[in-house]
Amino acid sequence: MNKLTPILIAGAIVVVGGLTLAQGQMNMPGHDMSQMNMPAATDSASTKDYMDAMNRMQQTMVMDYTGDADVDFMRGMIPHHQGAIDMARVALAYGKDPAVRTLAEEIIRAQEAEIATIRQWLEARGVQ
Repeated sequence: MNKLTPILIAGAIVVVGGLTLAQGQMNMPGHDMSQMNMPAATDSASTKDYMDAMNRMQQTMVMDYTGDADVDFMRGMIPHHQGAIDMARVALAYGKDPAVRTLAEEIIRAQEAEIATIRQWLEARGVQ
């Protein structure tokens, strides 16, 4: 296991919890979040691409929960990991710092491998 994996898992848990809370608030009266994370005309190309990646991830993380903590975790991690991959690709497209580029490449490799593992786990249990 890559030494970053525990950090990424902890971050995923925090993000999933926050998105769950936000999802609940979106359906409350007076909480119009339709304009949230909309790029401004002055945002750089990289900012727009990061925002697009985050919006895609947030949209795909909305799911029907099964009540099975293991299945729900695994299903929720796929879009979360894909979001990390998409953000890493933005960093590679626009970033210049060699350390950031190296980390972005590592994240892409690790997250793609973990998505494959998760899909295999779900398939083995007949879960989509």
